[in-house]
Amino acid sequence: MKNKAVTIKDVARLSERSIATVSQILNGHGDKFSAATVAKVEAARDELHYEPDYFAQRMIKKTSKTIGVLVPDIRNPFFGELLRGIENVLYQQNFITMLCNADLDEDKERVYLDELSRRGVDGFIIASSAVSNTAINDILRQKGHPFIVLDQKRAEGFSDSVLTDDYDGGRQAAQHLKDLGHQQVAVLIPAQPSANVQKRLSGFYSVYSRSAVHVIATPLSKEGGRQVVPAILKTPVTAIFAANDQIAFGVYLGMTEHGRQIPADYSVVGYDDVEMCQYVVPQLTTIAQPIFELGQTTANQLLDRIANPQQPWEEHHLPVKLIERNSTAHLN
Repeated sequence: MKNKAVTIKDVARLSERSIATVSQILNGHGDKFSAATVAKVEAARDELHYEPDYFAQRMIKKTSKTIGVLVPDIRNPFFGELLRGIENVLYQQNFITMLCNADLDEDKERVYLDELSRRGVDGFIIASSAVSNTAINDILRQKGHPFIVLDQKRAEGFSDSVLTDDYDGGRQAAQHLKDLGHQQVAVLIPAQPSANVQKRLSGFYSVYSRSAVHVIATPLSKEGGRQVVPAILKTPVTAIFAANDQIAFGVYLGMTEHGRQIPADYSVVGYDDVEMCQYVVPQLTTIAQPIFELGQTTANQLLDRIANPQQPWEEHHLPVKLIERNSTAHLN
């Protein structure tokens, strides 16, 4: 037979105090009562192994201590590291991270926003460009939910945001390949690039003329990189800039399947600096984003917004840097 759950009434009965007094003490307001009363209530709680009901506490405190995080593709290790940074901060502040993977699907992301709102999460971190500004306005802004956008989506003045310097990242990648003597370069980006990827391309164009850049559309995935290799081979390029490391890893396999070698035949630069960059052969030259720090900064900024909802919007920018490894070489 299942044991009956211990209630606050049981704690009140054992401690010989009122339910109201016990509720106040167990919800962090013990400073209103004598030390003896607090000690007696806490002793009764411990003896009975009482645990407060989560939903009852939500009713009292008007908070769920939960943050909803929406990402576009959990298969990309960038988002795994990002979540580590977010969770690192939230855990220390006794918040739970609730992850939703949108699969680059705007409809799915809107459903998640609705459901998280209905479940009463305290704030939202949106790390995907799929969700529309209309959905954000309808579901988050009008209901007064604290939220923050990062990485792929520009805040456009309606929320806090944390961004890395994508323009400079594209510029650094281009300058590196230019310094190695490459005159014709392929840039691999999605057909409908998000705002941050567009900035990477703009930064690339600050170094190379448009006539020297062959933009080839492909998804932000390993398969996208692999399947685009035949198109690359039809161009005069000697170097490749991939919009993320996942594409670059796919290019590695595609080049091997077509009898080409990196960097002997093609130099390759990725973007993000996920851990796998150090384990592929040759190790991948890439633009490193401070991914873990990006997650930490985002979580801290959202918690600050929750605590101070009327403060002006803030936009944080984090730097990026080129990590030169073995996938690029001087053009012979």
